[in-house]
Amino acid sequence: MLKFSTLLLIITATFTALMAGLFYAWSVSVTNGIGRLPDSGYLTAMQVMNRAILNPAFLGIFMSTLLLLPVCTYLYFNQPLNSTFWCLLLASLFYGIGVFGVTMVGNVPLNDALDAFNISGAGATELAAMRAKFEGPWNSLNMVRTVCSTISVVFTIIACISSNK
Repeated sequence: MLKFSTLLLIITATFTALMAGLFYAWSVSVTNGIGRLPDSGYLTAMQVMNRAILNPAFLGIFMSTLLLLPVCTYLYFNQPLNSTFWCLLLASLFYGIGVFGVTMVGNVPLNDALDAFNISGAGATELAAMRAKFEGPWNSLNMVRTVCSTISVVFTIIACISSNK
């Protein structure tokens, strides 16, 4: 029978991996594909996808990971401090700052600015300017989320392995 802390750690590792996979897929396929669209098509696609991702499936995993990593860190806090605790603490920090923090401070404001932009009423110059203001910064921030979420997964996997010792 699995201990509660072990089961919670497995769920946390799964959620963390799902988030890393999402950011990775965006980085290596979605942004590459829509990056080939003309300005109007690109901006429209990003508006639609940024609205569509705000759903219970995404938000549930995104927010649960933010909560579960510190909870697991707390559950594995004991004296002397061991590698499971340190790995979970690092995973929590990489996710909390590099994924959640970057999303809230960087990607969400860009998404909000794009959402407020009237694509159908904009001319070619305005479309090009909006894309230039949005695409590079958004992709760079998403790469930070991809790297940080992947590092968080690695530390969580190491925690899973080391928790059985």
